[in-house]
Amino acid sequence: MREALPILSSDAIGAAMLYDLARPFIFALEAEKAHGLTIAGLKALPLGAAPKSDSVLATTVAGLDFTNPIGMAPGFDKNGEVPDALIRMGFGYAEVGTLTPRAQPGNPKPRIFRLPEDKAVINRLGFNNQGQEKATPRLKRMRGRMGDGVLGINIGANKDSEDRIADYVIGVKNMAPLADYLTVNISSPNTPGLRALQDKGALEELLAAVMQARGTSKVPVFLKVAPDLEPADIDDIVDVSMKQKIDALIISNTTITRPSLISSNKEETGGLSGAPLKDLALQRLKDFRKASGGKIPLIGVGGIANAADAYERIRAGASLVQLYTAMIYEGPAMARAMSCGLARLLKQDGFSSVAAAVGADDV
Repeated sequence: MREALPILSSDAIGAAMLYDLARPFIFALEAEKAHGLTIAGLKALPLGAAPKSDSVLATTVAGLDFTNPIGMAPGFDKNGEVPDALIRMGFGYAEVGTLTPRAQPGNPKPRIFRLPEDKAVINRLGFNNQGQEKATPRLKRMRGRMGDGVLGINIGANKDSEDRIADYVIGVKNMAPLADYLTVNISSPNTPGLRALQDKGALEELLAAVMQARGTSKVPVFLKVAPDLEPADIDDIVDVSMKQKIDALIISNTTITRPSLISSNKEETGGLSGAPLKDLALQRLKDFRKASGGKIPLIGVGGIANAADAYERIRAGASLVQLYTAMIYEGPAMARAMSCGLARLLKQDGFSSVAAAVGADDV
């Protein structure tokens, strides 16, 4: 059942109904082809104003003003082609990428697998993207079409790079002038060895280089980490991030673990996202909240599919949330539905703002 559709605008309700009709045809297509058609469709949409968010949803994180805390996670718009369309769909911010210094094809196809019975996806894409040079002029154009929406740019290292830290430095220099914030992604399971950068020594070297490369631009820098961490890893990541004055932590990426799944694609290799990730991602958010003592903003990602999920993540310590997989199953109206539902939940519990509810469940 869709959430809060009666209080949505007529065009949002129409989009939801249209998606319900189109979904069987979309799901009949191979997943990556369907995704490509979705991006093409969004590029063809006429320009229009973004929907107004309830004032209770406005929040400020890392010095950036968000009309609402619901964002599109990276991976959906790998090449920065439609962040403006995402804002018009009701997202408060859109994070594009992951963009690497050089274009790369990613891993062999097929590499995206739907698990509809689990409302999940397994992917092993491997940072496929057109590269930062090709994305630059496109993102320059997009900046003028984002309105009040916030643009995040997620950067990574090329698979064949001999110096991955140097790749992140290049990414900062290339993308900082275009971004409202940058995300350093060291959490993908699909680039061999990448997650080793979460180890304390490597992370210290990486973040020191990134913050030096940022220089005087002062663009906020976020760090995206994996959910598959041990307690000592969490403490180390928090310590290094605070020492290097990272502006926020994104908790978390896809998981290589396999909770109980029933779909036929459950044995595919890659990162699992969607509903089965919810409990693990929520627990990791709580772990990082406890380890950081609330001294660094957290962004909750993983298994968020409705307003109640977003609100739960905020009460657990998230200042912002992101989603992606849920939109595959719920359709393009879900960002607006989540905003409406989240505003209602905040007011119901007497909160005057998102910020007031962050960490409300701390014990």
